[in-house]
Formats: sequence, structure tokens, C-alpha cells
Amino acid sequence: MLNNRIILLVLMLFPLVANAWWNDDWSYRKELTLNTSAVVTSGELDNAVVLVRLHTGNFGYFLDVSPKGEDIRFVADDDVTPLKYYIEKFDPVNEMAMIWVQIPKLAANSNTQKIWMYYGNPTAVAAGDRSGVLPVRDTLVYHFDGDASAPQDSTAYANHSTLFTAERSASSLIAGGVKFNGAGMFEIADTPSLAIDPAKGWSISAWIKIDKPQQSTIFSRKFVNDKLQLAVDGDKIYARMEDEAGDVIETAHNATLMAGTWHHVALVIKGNRLGLFLDGTEAAYVETSIPEMAGSITVGSDTGTEANTEVKSGFIGEMDELEITKTALTEDMIRLAVKGQGPGSTVLVYGEDGQQESDEGGTSYFVTTMQNVTVDGWVVIIVLIIMFAISVMVMVSKTIVISSTMKDNRAFLKQFTGLGTSEVDNLDADDSKNEDDEALESPLLMALSGKHSHFENSNIYRIYHVGVQEMHNRMPRAVGADAAATLTLTPQAIDAIRATMDASMVRENQKINSLMVLLTIAISGGPFLGLLGTVVGVMITFAAIAASGNVDVNAIAPGIAAALAATVAGLAVAIPSLFGYNYLGSRIKEISADMHVFVDEFVAKIAEQHS
Repeated sequence: MLNNRIILLVLMLFPLVANAWWNDDWSYRKELTLNTSAVVTSGELDNAVVLVRLHTGNFGYFLDVSPKGEDIRFVADDDVTPLKYYIEKFDPVNEMAMIWVQIPKLAANSNTQKIWMYYGNPTAVAAGDRSGVLPVRDTLVYHFDGDASAPQDSTAYANHSTLFTAERSASSLIAGGVKFNGAGMFEIADTPSLAIDPAKGWSISAWIKIDKPQQSTIFSRKFVNDKLQLAVDGDKIYARMEDEAGDVIETAHNATLMAGTWHHVALVIKGNRLGLFLDGTEAAYVETSIPEMAGSITVGSDTGTEANTEVKSGFIGEMDELEITKTALTEDMIRLAVKGQGPGSTVLVYGEDGQQESDEGGTSYFVTTMQNVTVDGWVVIIVLIIMFAISVMVMVSKTIVISSTMKDNRAFLKQFTGLGTSEVDNLDADDSKNEDDEALESPLLMALSGKHSHFENSNIYRIYHVGVQEMHNRMPRAVGADAAATLTLTPQAIDAIRATMDASMVRENQKINSLMVLLTIAISGGPFLGLLGTVVGVMITFAAIAASGNVDVNAIAPGIAAALAATVAGLAVAIPSLFGYNYLGSRIKEISADMHVFVDEFVAKIAEQHS
């Protein structure tokens, strides 16, 4: 009973955050943190889709997952709400997986939102949702996965490719992709879901990689005599609109594609604005009248047959993740795709893997260790907790006092340096005290009172006050005809004033260094007390083993771990105290130096005036 109460006390002092386990049928889980800083900046995104890339660098437990990833599940930060997901690729042999996960509410400018990936349930069946994971704005998404001869649409609209002459690639940016050799292409039949309505917005985006500079068309759509194209001019990508009158308008040819490098491109229509985005940044745009458009879509070559067409040949390069939406993609959505899908993805931070505890309730290792601490160890730990509390109080109070002292010292010295030699005693105030002043004799109470009207917290002022009073005592003010005369002080009188100020300075040093010895006790005594607790704990552990005759490592380990808890506690006391002592010591040395310099300046001034 005593041990349980002590454990509760320690846990209250050092709280641990524990997450419940979503489902006891799953043995393992992995923490994934969503970092949207500088990516999602304009507000949270609804139904955002992020890519989880698993490989040997961030996940070493492929053998604990079912052969095709059937037991993989994703759960929200509350460890209750399941998330929709789709496994594009799961390869346990080569230890690689590509999984799309929908986040219902993706927070903006956050690095604390988390999701959990659960695995390790041999009886689980696949639960991926290929179309459900995608937001409703998507009307076409080609992952270029699967074994079908032509690309298949992952959305519920089923806008599959009707003609495919390009080459499938098993290893692209994200699992499978498609290659173009200048002659290959694929077509997508016209459907109502793919219609362009500028008033509602429309977008097309993809990851592309050019093999070399070229004159080619990446995307083309023709409706009657209107044509919309995304093309390459050398190493520049641009958008092109041609109306039924033959008038052509293009975006600037200023967005550069590096050969052999993956780039994310997006063409966004919103009202009369046609914007071209490259790698998450709008590279160019034009404002023009954009008609409603339908018609089939050609990817990899031009749909036009005119002799004067500007596109000389088909696209030469690779493509992955083709997406068409019935709304205009926002900059946040495009940046999320760039930062979350590309090779240098920064949106997901892969945390540690955890295992469900075999005992009911999932007790943490810390609690298990503390439960095995002996009474002798608890005595040492409680003493160390008290020492830690005292050390913290000393460091906090000293920091407040020293900061207040230095502030008032600076204010006093600023005024003192402006005095002439004949005005050296002008800053001295009445020495009388009222009852409230006497109640604030404590340096900490004086600092907390906030009174700075006459340098109450300045130890240099107090030395100055003593020096002025001593000077007045040895040099009475003249009256009558002698009042205007300058009174002199003998060398012995000046030495006596210096001695009085030195004595006051010693007392001020003693005052400002008070309680610092408690930090030195914590620094030197904390680790030794912890070591004492550890030695006693180890002795008791081995004595118990000798008495029972059980030499199993499982019998030794808990006692040794519990014994080491005392050393950890000792170091936890000493290390912060050491840092605090060194910091406070350096500030005290500065104040002491300022006091020595002031005494010399004050004596020099009165010697100059009254010698």
C-alpha cells in the first residue's frame, strides 16, 4: 500500500502521457506525426490525402505484417477513429510500401497532429478503400498500379483510359508509373465528370520527369475548336489556350524542368484565370476568357492535326500520379502534394514502433521499474525529490533577486555617472524606514514588491548610502560665513570612509550569495545519495536471489533496474542544479565586480573634491 501511494506521488510529479490501444487484436503500432508547417498555411484541409512511404530506413518490421499488408490499419490521434486508406504497393521482400491515407481534418501550421499505423494481426482481412480514400473533388486519379493493360481510375467515376500505347513502368516515383518515348500516349474518353466549368474551377496535376530538352505536349484537350494544352518548350513548361477563332494565348515560358529530375506540375483554372504551378509554386498565369470544355483528353501527345501545330513530337519522359479535380486546387493542396509525395517528403515524421503489453492495462516500463523499488530506495528518492524542490526554489528566487538587483544597479549608475564631484551626495535619500519597508527586508520580497522608486533593490546604492552617511558624519556642514567654504577630509578620514564602504560591500556579497550553498549540496550530494540508494538496492536484490536460490535473469533484472532509479534521481537533482549554479554564479560575479569598481570611483570623487 505504501509503495502504491509513493508511485502515485511520483507519477503526479512526473506525468506520463499514455495512449489507449485501439484494438487488442493488433500487436504493434507505429506513430506518424503530420508536419504541416509552411505547407498548409491558410486553414485546415478537409479530407486531405497523405502518402505513407515505408522502407528499411523508417520501418524495420515488414515480417510482422501480413504478406500483402492485410492487417494494416490507420487510426486517428484519438486512438479510436479508423481512417480510410489504400495500399498501392506492399513488398515485404524488398521492404517497401506505398499507402495512401485520408486525414479528415488536416491542421494548418502544426507539427503535433498524429496518426497511428497498426499491424500484427494474422487473422485480419484487407480493409483498404481504393476510391473511398480520395476526396470527392477528385474525378480522375491514376496511380498507374495494378496489372491492367491500360491505366485504371481509382475514383468512383471509373474514368479509365480507353487507348494506351505508352509503356508501363514498375518502378516510378511512387510505385508504378508510365514512360513515354515520343510516340506513345494514352487517351481518356469524354465523360460529364471531366467537363471543365471555369466558374466552379478545374485542375489537372501530375509528377513528370523529362529525359532531355524537347518540343512536346504533355496534356491536350480539344472541344470543337477550343484547345487547352500543357506543353514543353526545350526545358520550359508552359500552358497554352487556343480559341475557335484561332487566337492563341500562352503563359510565360519561364518554368524550368531539369532533365532526369521529378517535378510536380499543376494546371489550375479558376474563373478567367489559368495558372501554372511547378513544384508547389505558381510559376506563371494568364487571365483570359475560358470557355466550358468537354471532349476526350490525350496525355503524352497533341490531339491536333493542323499542319502549323507548334508541337513537333510526343512527350519523352515519365509520369506518375495523374489527378484531375472538378474544383480549383488551392496553393495549400498543391504544396501538400509536393511536400508529401515527392522524394524529399517532409509532411510525415516517422516515430517509434510500439508493442502492446502482454499484461492487462499495458503498464509502462517506468511504472514497472518504480514498483520494484525497495523501501530503502524510496527513502533515498524522496530525500532527492525534496532536494530537487529546494534547488528549484533557490534557483527561481535567486534569478528574480539578481535580475531586479542588476536592473536597479544600472539605473543608479546611470544617474551617478552624471554627477559632478561637488554633487556626489545628491542621490542619497532619507534613511528613515516605515513599517512596510521593514517588512520587505528580504531581497526576494523587495524584488517581488516591484518598488524601484529609489533604487530599493540596488546593492550599489546601499553601499553608496553608507559612504555618504559616513562622509557627512566626518564632515559636518558649516553655517554662517563658512557655509560656502569647501570642507576638507584628511587622508585618514577618506580611508575610514573606504573601510566603511568595504564592510558594507562584504555584507552585500554575503547577502547575494546566501542560499547558494544549497545548490552546491545538491550538486555534490545528489549523485552520492543516488549511488547509495543504488548500492543498497543491488545488495538487497542479490541477498533476495541468494535466499531464494533463483538465478534467473528475469528475477535479477527488475531489482537492478529499480536500484538504478535512485542514481537517475540523483543525477536529475544534480544536473539542473549545476547549470543553475554556474549561471547564477556568473551573474553574481558581475554584480560583485560592479560594487568594487563603484567603491573606487566614489572614493576617488570625494578625495578629489575634499582633499
